[in-house]
Amino acid sequence: MAEDMMNEDDIVVVMTDEAGNEYYYREEMIIPVEDEKYALLVGIHDEDEEHAHTCGCGCGCEDDDEDVIIAKIVTNEDGEDEYVEPTDEEFEAVQQAYNALVDEAEKD
Repeated sequence: MAEDMMNEDDIVVVMTDEAGNEYYYREEMIIPVEDEKYALLVGIHDEDEEHAHTCGCGCGCEDDDEDVIIAKIVTNEDGEDEYVEPTDEEFEAVQQAYNALVDEAEKD
């Protein structure tokens, strides 16, 4: 992984798709919406790993666009945080909250 791009304080989240493929993300920021928390996750890609742009897996890793996802943070039975896909309504609410945060930061 791109260890040189990361700090020891970075939270790394591993997301697994239906096929069992693992994808690594760095938690960029937490976005609070009402009583829920959502994480803005940025993909961690190994620059040395040639497959990242030639695998044809359809995951979007061949695009030059940054790999960013939003995940809802829920607490499981063991008291640990889990990252799950938000509903469409939750996703829209997070987008609005994020845009408000960006607008506020630009004013400063």
